[in-house]
Amino acid sequence: MSSTPSNPSPRLQVEGLTRRFGGTAVVDDVSLTVAPGQVTCLLGPSGCGKSTTLRMIAGVEHPDAGRIALDGRVVSEGGLHLPPEQRAVGLMFQDFALFPHLTVAGNVAFGLGGSRDDKARRVGELLEKVDLSGFGDKHPHELSGGEQQRVALARALAPRPRIMLMDEPFSGLDNRLRDGIRDATLEVLKEEGTAVLLVTHEPEEAMRMADEIALMRAGRIVQRGAPYNVYNAPVDRAAAAFFSDINVLRGEVRGALIETAFGRFLAPGHADGSAVEIVIRPQHLKIDFDRSGRGPDPTPEHGSPARGVVARARFLGGQSLVEFRLEFDGSLLKATVPGVFLPRPGTALWLMFRRDRCFVFPAG
Repeated sequence: MSSTPSNPSPRLQVEGLTRRFGGTAVVDDVSLTVAPGQVTCLLGPSGCGKSTTLRMIAGVEHPDAGRIALDGRVVSEGGLHLPPEQRAVGLMFQDFALFPHLTVAGNVAFGLGGSRDDKARRVGELLEKVDLSGFGDKHPHELSGGEQQRVALARALAPRPRIMLMDEPFSGLDNRLRDGIRDATLEVLKEEGTAVLLVTHEPEEAMRMADEIALMRAGRIVQRGAPYNVYNAPVDRAAAAFFSDINVLRGEVRGALIETAFGRFLAPGHADGSAVEIVIRPQHLKIDFDRSGRGPDPTPEHGSPARGVVARARFLGGQSLVEFRLEFDGSLLKATVPGVFLPRPGTALWLMFRRDRCFVFPAG
């Protein structure tokens, strides 16, 4: 695997990128950088502007404002707008767009310059990288979806692009194949030292592939960082909810404290009288048994327990999902438990959670 300098200069620099349709900014002041060998993921719901951002970087969409530079060379700013073929970028989309009349080798070689021997050498090298040696004479219709995706990857990498732009490239694959194809694709891209900008609406895909996640909402990047940091330090309730189910406790700050079914919580930075929401992920709820109306003793780590009654329990394969109705205020909370745990509806149990695994945000 190729190595990159510890602080390589950015392969891609985007500053203040903006695109409006009918007076509405679908991409609003987006800035980001991607280094050689780095995978950055634009993550967000459908319609948030991530694909439009990708198309502007590729050169197939004109921005209304902003600057795009590749390896320090400006390709879009003001009246300057270089076409895609002058940007040395690779493109991969949901539709693999392979030429049906060309062989696998012909598809990979399409657009390559140089002598016939040079082309054949590059094609052979890439087919070996994507584990398709011996497939050169086949046609796309003879391949599985995963094999077609690997041909599309080889074709996009053939001219040695400085950056690979990928728009939901795995969404058309069978779920059983997707993880393996994603991992194999990532390995090839890292070996080539290619900078990658990946667009997806799937948090799991972003967490699996990205070195950095840029979370988009309504045309803007609302949070950027390593997957661990974006997941464990969400900027707001919506950011937390995008990555997993959440539980929400509501309260009001009184004397820098919030009174809840689980005891008092500190609310630093929130004014007295303000409404707040405490967000807890289902996997962070701890379940304990009822002891004739008593639960576990409070601890500094988990705070006070709250009694709940099971409303529903379902087995999801690797884990169980249990829904509780709190006796304190009737609110519904969800807990996930590894393996099989299916208590009957109406069963009283006690719930706790670690204080350092919850987030406090302004309400609304």
